[in-house]
Amino acid sequence: MKQENTKQRILDTALRLFSERGYDAVGVGEIAEAVGIKAPSLYNHFGGKRKIFDGIVEYVARRYEDGTDRIDIHVQDVKKDIPIFEEISEDALSEKVRQIFLYSLHDETVCRFRRMMTIEQFRSPALAGLYTERYVTRMVDYHAAIFRRLIDAGILVREEPEALALMYISPVAVLIGICDREPEREEECLERLGQHVRLFFRTYNIKRREGGSTPAPDRG
Repeated sequence: MKQENTKQRILDTALRLFSERGYDAVGVGEIAEAVGIKAPSLYNHFGGKRKIFDGIVEYVARRYEDGTDRIDIHVQDVKKDIPIFEEISEDALSEKVRQIFLYSLHDETVCRFRRMMTIEQFRSPALAGLYTERYVTRMVDYHAAIFRRLIDAGILVREEPEALALMYISPVAVLIGICDREPEREEECLERLGQHVRLFFRTYNIKRREGGSTPAPDRG
């Protein structure tokens, strides 16, 4: 148990230092000192700084998955979420997106990782690719798959799913970025977030556009 605690402290400390100063500016010895161990002890847990970074990526992915699961969203598993979005109301969608937004904004680990990746995307082609995969490609693919199913079920208007996904997630990413830089604007961003989600729902949900209720999904 003590070994696992030390490993976790290394990950948490390294993430904090990387998010504050950048990956290249922080050495292994500095991480070890901040943790309160000797550098050779750190190598008992990780083979080097890149291994620490890889451990951070895996740890944050698990943490995000656990956090969003509690909001009943499973970005890693589209099939679990399709039934939720087939029947979701405008109010419920707005509240769910608000919860995910607040979780992403205020979970210290998730927030630090996002800030670290924002810095490192301009310093390393490999990390730039990771940033794109994690914050753009993965999110577009997930939402496009959801929208494709909703279009086929006659719930959303028939438009290009990938284009709808970009239209849907881009304002959310912009608003999170504003809050990261200017946290005092959080309430303003939350209001704009709600307006965006509701406008998207009213624009592309067929029954909402027609002034009726959302149709029951086709289970066949």
